[in-house]
Amino acid sequence: MSSPWEQIPLFALPEGTLTASPASTDDVLPDDDVLPDDDVLPDDEVLPDDDAASVDAGVFVAADQAGSEPAVAAQRESSEQRDAAEADDAPTPPSPEVDSEEVDSEEVDSDEVDSAAVDGAAVDGDAADPPVWEALPAGEEADGHALIVTAAGTYTPSGRELTGPVDSVEKLDKLIRWASLTPLGAPAQIWVVGQAACELLGWIIDPGSEDDVDDMEALRTRAAQELTAVLHAALTPLLNAGWELRGDPGHVVHLSRSIGKFTSMVDVVIEPYVWTYWNKDFGWHNRVGDMGILGSPTAGTYLPDDDLPAARELGRRLAWCAQHLGVLPGPTPARTGAALVDKIKRERTRSGKGIVVTTPGSVPPLDGPPRGDLEPAVGWTRVPDAQDVDGTSRLVSIDQRAAYLASAGMLEFGYGQPQHLTGDGAAAAAVGEKGAPFGLWRITLPPGQTLSLPEKLPLPHPHMLADQPVQTWVSTVSLDGLCSPVADGGIGADLDDLDITEAWVYPQQGRALDKWAKILREARKAAVDTDDDATKRFLGTCYKGYIGRMVNPDMWTAKQMQHHHQPLWRASIIAHCRWRGRRVAMRIAREHNRWPVRTVTDSWVYLLSDGEDIADPSEALGKMSVEKDVVLTDTLLSAFTSAQDVHEVNLAIKAAFADDEFSEGDR
Repeated sequence: MSSPWEQIPLFALPEGTLTASPASTDDVLPDDDVLPDDDVLPDDEVLPDDDAASVDAGVFVAADQAGSEPAVAAQRESSEQRDAAEADDAPTPPSPEVDSEEVDSEEVDSDEVDSAAVDGAAVDGDAADPPVWEALPAGEEADGHALIVTAAGTYTPSGRELTGPVDSVEKLDKLIRWASLTPLGAPAQIWVVGQAACELLGWIIDPGSEDDVDDMEALRTRAAQELTAVLHAALTPLLNAGWELRGDPGHVVHLSRSIGKFTSMVDVVIEPYVWTYWNKDFGWHNRVGDMGILGSPTAGTYLPDDDLPAARELGRRLAWCAQHLGVLPGPTPARTGAALVDKIKRERTRSGKGIVVTTPGSVPPLDGPPRGDLEPAVGWTRVPDAQDVDGTSRLVSIDQRAAYLASAGMLEFGYGQPQHLTGDGAAAAAVGEKGAPFGLWRITLPPGQTLSLPEKLPLPHPHMLADQPVQTWVSTVSLDGLCSPVADGGIGADLDDLDITEAWVYPQQGRALDKWAKILREARKAAVDTDDDATKRFLGTCYKGYIGRMVNPDMWTAKQMQHHHQPLWRASIIAHCRWRGRRVAMRIAREHNRWPVRTVTDSWVYLLSDGEDIADPSEALGKMSVEKDVVLTDTLLSAFTSAQDVHEVNLAIKAAFADDEFSEGDR
């Protein structure tokens, strides 16, 4: 007997119905029965290729096709299931003479599977040397929650064959109703894989070639508009069958259907057209960005070119996500992070144990207009001197391993209605038995040049100036950091030195994201242990995307989603990563007498000699690991030696790391 995905005999809808796997015990009920809002693009993106759109929960109208959150799933009536299974026009198999080898030989080429834009970013050599993760087994954890449709037929994520080709929207409707899929942290999902499967359904667009446009974003926009128009015209049979569209259809078609008092939600994800929504960074080096669970063409983690191997790998990733996160992947990685938070929230609500945050943590009314991030990430470069360059032959970038995830699990976050304090009351509140409580503090940063600070490091706080004091708001994390000794990265200040005049202090605090971080940390370890770079990268986009999107309330406007708006949590995480990196830089200076020439966010760039190792030996998250390590040519070394300003230093660093242009830090 063949194992799943090896030989794919095709047949019509089975008599029975799919059953959810044992992993589906989580009921994924939202806090109420109102459909939630989706994301909108923020002004200050953290991950520019992971965004979403706004939905009016009252009328279920979306501004564009982003994602949706779980709603109550209705079990279909048995009569519906029988109708779908026994209908004359249900999906039918090809003739019995067609075996799996013939089906494989008829699969479309890779040029037909992906869009022109995606094809242009394909990584050379993938077909000859498939990556390690494509040989990993596909589990059953997503069965009963998702289906995969190809031109050859339909399959469960684990690889069990179900039907022949779905060559009409009517058959798609019958397949969805027969399958009786249940949500798992996100609405049930139907994945359409391959251009040939889209053509069978009449979902064909021709936006033109990337060679015909100067701006790749223009091609993406044109394709997205054309796709929406095609789907509006093609989906009439679904609407006539009782389905409703939630927002305009696009690379995801959000369907809902009411049965009695219950509402069933299904997302149809069109894999060949995901690029029409996702890749808003075409203008950045003309490359295709990360596309969530599907991976990144640039990084070599996208699905295989051919349809059936792509379906098999997608099924593996869906099952992996269900197994290790307990949720289906959301329409964006940020939504996957939010779905995991909500899963934990429901579990804690039922058990009565653990921190449950149900309200947003909006920034309190501060003085004057907003000034960007409360706790900005640092960006700094200096011109190396002779001591820095002498004896060096390598340029090394070290980076905190999963920095944002590490900090999210360590920090205590405040929640509830904050108390506003002024004058002596604000100063007194910072002196607690366990230190200052979670909050915001209006302090005065002293001029940097009046302090005994290292000359070869940036000033301890991004708002600090060298020649004058600065009154500003900082998080509790920065308050603690400033009071740390200079040797640990602070300024050695007493609270009195900071002249606290005002504060917003939260009545409750705790490690609200500890379990969330633990689940992601363990999932990341599972991916690392199996050389599964595809899911490891996906997890990185999940926690970075979710933390990045805590900042904007417009992303979380539905009632049951507002608790995801936590800009002070995000600010604290960024500050924690910044202070931790500074503390490591001070340790490296003591132990190796080496100082950085550049830092961006949580990565630090050093000029080193052969054999010098400044990375942390620990494998723990938050520790420094080597991100890039290149041997300097005489030309590059001369560029650092002769650099006159920071612009020239940045150019030299960029030239040295040119081969790692697309690598990204593991924040």
